[in-house]
Amino acid sequence: MSLMADLLGTVFERRYRPGAPDGRSLVELSQALLSNSGEVSGGALARALLDRYEVAETSEREAWFAFLTDELDLDVPTLMTRLQSYVETRDPLEYRNLMAVAEPPRQELIRRLNQVPGATARLVGLRAELLALLPDWPALARLDTDMRHLFRSWFNRGFLVLRPITWESPAHILEKIIAYEAVHAIDSWSDLRARLEPDDRRCFAFFHPSMPDEPLIFVEVALTKGVPGSVQGLLSDDRDQLAGRDADTAVFYSISNCQEGLAGISFGNSLIKQVARDLARDLPNLGRFVTLSPIPGLMKWVSEAQVTWPEEADAQRALVAHYLIGEKARAGRPRDPVARFHLGNGALVHQVHAAADTSENGLRQSGGMMVNYLYDLDRVSDNHEAFVSRGEVAASKEVTTLARKAAPLVSKT
Repeated sequence: MSLMADLLGTVFERRYRPGAPDGRSLVELSQALLSNSGEVSGGALARALLDRYEVAETSEREAWFAFLTDELDLDVPTLMTRLQSYVETRDPLEYRNLMAVAEPPRQELIRRLNQVPGATARLVGLRAELLALLPDWPALARLDTDMRHLFRSWFNRGFLVLRPITWESPAHILEKIIAYEAVHAIDSWSDLRARLEPDDRRCFAFFHPSMPDEPLIFVEVALTKGVPGSVQGLLSDDRDQLAGRDADTAVFYSISNCQEGLAGISFGNSLIKQVARDLARDLPNLGRFVTLSPIPGLMKWVSEAQVTWPEEADAQRALVAHYLIGEKARAGRPRDPVARFHLGNGALVHQVHAAADTSENGLRQSGGMMVNYLYDLDRVSDNHEAFVSRGEVAASKEVTTLARKAAPLVSKT
């Protein structure tokens, strides 16, 4: 372990240091970098290109994205010729020739850019800018596909480091936890302290060795007795605090992705399961691992389906149960995005709660409703396989019974 710590520490200490200015354009630097074969000079070119991008005007950046997309695309005629040669011969040399043209040159350019210390974080930021252009410039999706392909390799689970976040963590990390919290806003340092310092609270984040100061995703955990049904109660300063060893339930109540440039690169699955295993090891009394999750698509569906939102709590719970396990979107998957995430991880729909999030956002998106997804560590693999291969939604008997009671409420739709 000490050797691994030393290796990671060495990587963590790598920082980006700007080089001497280079007067060439982004396109010219890209062409030079692709044609270069020297490691030292290639590193200098990559550094110069990243520095140039940093100071480039929006118009030059957009022109560069167009260059990457159109001019560094696949050589389709050559690819088809080499594919045909390989199909006819199955010769190893022909296979090597095929693979040499099977990816566009822009992928190699991005790889060469990443050889500069600190470049990974800058490339993540670059992709965030690219994603912002996609709605108005759909052709750039080809470039985004290549970046996402590379990022999935660079940010796979084997490279990620799980670190606990505590009140004693460095201030610059704590500031980012406040800034990146996407589910239940952290309003002040005292609010953050209340989520980190008590013994019945935990927080964990994934980091990448090349981005040691930037959490990729983090999860906030409450240790409780029993399954909670209200986030306001869960976060209340007046709650009865527990010693961690006395808790029987770990509640994942907030999961926040931190990097816009890593959209589509999934970390949540690994994070939740790793945290659950670590908590089970450290706190043997824990017998349940659940979420307390919002239902962000609920009220939008109610409006679009022209369903009458009931006033009675039991009817609301029945309608929500139907929505979570019965309403489908693309590819037959659940309509609700949070449901798709947790069910795809192998969780099951455990309990539904009314008046569970009375915040303005909770009422607007979810009608105040929340849901527990249960992570049974002995069943998550089977649940995941059933969901992915057959579209089966795992749910408790309580939830499936509730869903059947919703028939009169949705019969008009």
